[in-house]
Amino acid sequence: MNPSETHISDLVKGCRKKDVKSQEALYKHFYAYALSICMRYTTNYDEAMEVMNDGFMRIFKKIKLYNSDYPFKSWLRRIMINVALNNQKKYLKHKQNQEIEQATDKHAVDDTYTQVQYKELVALVQKLSPGYRAVFNLYVIDGYTHEEIADILKISVGTSKSNLSKARANLRKLLSEHYEEDYARYAR
Repeated sequence: MNPSETHISDLVKGCRKKDVKSQEALYKHFYAYALSICMRYTTNYDEAMEVMNDGFMRIFKKIKLYNSDYPFKSWLRRIMINVALNNQKKYLKHKQNQEIEQATDKHAVDDTYTQVQYKELVALVQKLSPGYRAVFNLYVIDGYTHEEIADILKISVGTSKSNLSKARANLRKLLSEHYEEDYARYAR
């Protein structure tokens, strides 16, 4: 175990004993990481903060369930994603028996995405509908398969593929509008 892992292990032990200082230290240690996850699944900073704080509350409540054989950071990440997705479910209205068109866009994310600064991309992703945003984040950012996404979101694999295709199309449109605005500003 490296010093950082030892420190985290000590904090987890303290949190299991409901030690407030350990909880505060764990919160501060993972604050930026947790917030970056939550920002991808929400529409604004305030909502991300709310989701992140709910996530930390769940972590502190369920800390005894954490298996120390696995990295704590991965466990925290999974909880933050679940809390963010549960938050989205409040706003999502899925039609269970809706026919879904098959996605045709099976290509990797366009090179355009890699040219955009992280904050700009997050801001554009936040403009997607909650359903598209969830699938895009889970597939592109977090690396889940369509089968895993379908299981997590309780949707069909076809819906997952369709939502990803539509999310990419919407992002392409948002990117072109974003760069058109930037170009127009400098062309004057």
